[in-house]
Amino acid sequence: MPERKLPTREELRTWREFIETTEALRTMLAARLQDDTGLSPGDYAVLLALSEAEQGRLRSSELAVVIGWERSRLSHHLGRMERRELILRETSATDSRGADIVLAPAGATAFKAATVPHLRAVRELFIDALSPDQLAAACDIAAALRTHLDLRRPSTESPTADAG
Repeated sequence: MPERKLPTREELRTWREFIETTEALRTMLAARLQDDTGLSPGDYAVLLALSEAEQGRLRSSELAVVIGWERSRLSHHLGRMERRELILRETSATDSRGADIVLAPAGATAFKAATVPHLRAVRELFIDALSPDQLAAACDIAAALRTHLDLRRPSTESPTADAG
């Protein structure tokens, strides 16, 4: 078996810069979202997926794939959101063994109220920090990484990244 080449010092510096900056950005966006709207990034991801879904509803297994979470994590989070009346669980119209997750009126209102402050924070903390050329390069880099990772993911595995 051929030996795999280790990253160079410069490659590791780039890696650390990328990881540390990404984590700082996610932390700051999460704090702003929570402070401005009372929603967590997980709440926002669920509400976004439901707001984009046909009739504001998805099977829980479909929702897990859309937001890239494991079903057990999603189930616990949905329980918290249901107690806050942001979502409803209803028996699926197509399969009585499963549940549909439905965007509740309070969830739609919370999502609508959170969208502008969240997008302002994205602009301030991410977009405004980059030139148009850097923004285009960041998009290209993210797409290349996504493609690279998708080729290595087992076909039965769902994405595990948080939406934010």
